[in-house]
Amino acid sequence: MKINTNEIKIGMLLEYKKDLWEVTKTQHVKPGKGGAFNQVEMKSINTGTKLNERFRSSETVEKASIEEVEFSYMYQDQEGYHFMNNKNFDQIKLNKSLVGDKAKMLKENLSIVIGFHEERPIFLTLPNQIDLEIIETDASIKGQTVSSSYKPAILSNGLRVQVPPFINVGDNITIDTRTIEYIKKN
Repeated sequence: MKINTNEIKIGMLLEYKKDLWEVTKTQHVKPGKGGAFNQVEMKSINTGTKLNERFRSSETVEKASIEEVEFSYMYQDQEGYHFMNNKNFDQIKLNKSLVGDKAKMLKENLSIVIGFHEERPIFLTLPNQIDLEIIETDASIKGQTVSSSYKPAILSNGLRVQVPPFINVGDNITIDTRTIEYIKKN
C-alpha cells in the first residue's frame, strides 16, 4: 500500500529498494529555502544494515503488508522455539535470532503475536505484562524506608528484577515485558 512520506512513523515497516526496512527514526524538516522533506533512518529486517534516506513531501513509499497472527508458545529445543497457531493449531518453529532477548520472557502457553510478511515470520510481540514467580530474594530488613528501597530478586525464568521489600520467595508478581520492571504483586 502506497503512503505519503509524511505519514512514516517509527516502527513502521516499508518495502524500499527491494528490501524490507523497519523505521527507527524519522524527522520532518522544513528548511528556510527549498521544499520540506522527511529524514528517515531505517534498519533492514533481512541484513541488519542501516540506511538514512531523505524523502520529499511529495513522494510516496510502499508500506509493507503485515499479517499478525496469535500463537501460543509451546517449547524450545536445539532447532529453535516452537509455537502453535491458536485458530487452526498449525505449529511453526522460529529460530533463535528472530526471538532474540524475548526468549527469556517465554513461558509455556504464553499467548504472543507473530508478524508475517509474505508468509515469512519477521517479528514476535509479547504481551505487555506477564506473571512470574519469585524463586530467590533477600529477606527484608525491618525499619528500612519503603519509599525507594528495592531489593534484587530472581524470577522463575532466571531474570533479575528489583522488587519492593514486602515481596518474598514464592510470591507471584507481574512484570512489564518492555522494560523488565516490577509492576505489582498478585
